[in-house]
Amino acid sequence: MRDFNTAGPVRPEDHYCVPPLNRVNLSEVLSLVRRKRYFVLYAPRQTGKTSALLALRDLLNGGSVGDYRCGYINVEIAQTARENIGQAMGAIASEIAREARNTLRDVATARLADRIDTSIRPNAALGTLLDIWARADSSPLVLLIDEIDAMVGDSLVSVLRQLRAGYVHRPSGFPQSVVLCGVRNVRDYRIHASSEKEVITGGSAFNIKAKSIRLGNFTRAEVEELLGQHTAATGQAFEPEAVATVWGQTRGQPWLVNALAQEVCFLAGAVRERGAAISKRNVFEAREALIVRRETHLDQLADKLREPRVRRVVEPLLSGGEGMHSTFDAEYVRDLGLVAPKPPLRIANPIYGEVLPRVLTSVLEDEMPEQRMAWYVAADGSLELDKLLTAFQDCFRQNSEHWIERAQYTEAGPQLVLQAFLHRVVNGRGRIEREYALGRRRVDLLIIWPSEGDTEGRFVVECTLVREGRSWERTVEKGLKQTAAYMDISHASAGHLVVFDMRKGRSWADRVYRERRAWKGTPITVWGA
Repeated sequence: MRDFNTAGPVRPEDHYCVPPLNRVNLSEVLSLVRRKRYFVLYAPRQTGKTSALLALRDLLNGGSVGDYRCGYINVEIAQTARENIGQAMGAIASEIAREARNTLRDVATARLADRIDTSIRPNAALGTLLDIWARADSSPLVLLIDEIDAMVGDSLVSVLRQLRAGYVHRPSGFPQSVVLCGVRNVRDYRIHASSEKEVITGGSAFNIKAKSIRLGNFTRAEVEELLGQHTAATGQAFEPEAVATVWGQTRGQPWLVNALAQEVCFLAGAVRERGAAISKRNVFEAREALIVRRETHLDQLADKLREPRVRRVVEPLLSGGEGMHSTFDAEYVRDLGLVAPKPPLRIANPIYGEVLPRVLTSVLEDEMPEQRMAWYVAADGSLELDKLLTAFQDCFRQNSEHWIERAQYTEAGPQLVLQAFLHRVVNGRGRIEREYALGRRRVDLLIIWPSEGDTEGRFVVECTLVREGRSWERTVEKGLKQTAAYMDISHASAGHLVVFDMRKGRSWADRVYRERRAWKGTPITVWGA
């Protein structure tokens, strides 16, 4: 039985899958190969790059699109060589040997690659080997190089420059076409070359690149197609709302789509009864399980939050503040897949939007006092949010300075502390949906709480900051307007605006208050903290 793939290249005989070459502009790719161009394929991790390369290799070697020899090598093996160029070239030579022998049945090239001494003239060893490989047969050689950005420093510079040096000898004395594949576009590489005591950009080291192609996420139609393969194979349907939720929560990020589907179809306690359709609630339960387990993909993503250039982009997003990052920072975070590929700058999908604050406040949640559900749940099972926010005011008053420092991203500290408090209390039964956007000076939270039957309570909690030089009244007025608008969009039954007063010299007696206000007839409770 096939299932959903969450690790390594896709295998159609084992996995439900969107055909990898359907996800690229294949006519453009084949045109670049025919025209002897060198180009780049890039995308965030676990998006399907390797699957696309292997499918392209098989297509080119199959003879249906021309007479080519195509080899695939993964140069991540050379990462541990770091600045040792000879050792890095030796690792790459072993990959060439394996591919020449196993895929192209080119025993002579494989033997040469196994024997080559890359410690002698290491900056020419790869070029020499590719020259010999290209001349081994009359069919033009196409080379696919995966994980190119796993290499670092002088070793990476050497690879790029040897490819550039051999470019003029193609196709008889060098690969006709080379595809570099990695997380980032090669033009954005800033390579710290120790031997040259300077930073070298990838664009200067590899200025023969004709095109950069970004492999995107699944489209909504592709998500529906993928889930439909499971239905066709097992008879188990997805309710329309469940399909919409998979798309909405992942925005088509391939690993997330597959992981969510694998969880809900195969891993949620046990294989579900195939006669029962998968519901929206099942999908949200599976989403929570993925987040709590912090699967490798999500853990790697969270690890990036420690990098200063990631923080410069993500922290203002989480606080709704103004961005002070460079274009280089923004492009780097886009290439990682943390933010959406196209403007405006925003978190890439709701699952990432849920993971990021949880990671940043995980220590905080452990320190917060345990809350018993009984006191904030009414007799009819509804959520009494007024009680929760009153408790938050008390906790924040006593612990705010310490908690904000513990939140890691201190500029977004108050908003993160509120989210940590609400998450610790609410998440056992309900869920929180978050909206972030740069420059809005606010964060929108939507608490969804199950009620009787299939109904649910929906509460908007908007948080904003009053900083030095800003008017409290204008901040509140703007916040009321925004809260009312978000209530309308999200069909919420109640709205709350939490105002963190960060101005110096303000006493807690002035900062902590609760007011009933309204915006054009919409009642909203304002909470000071």
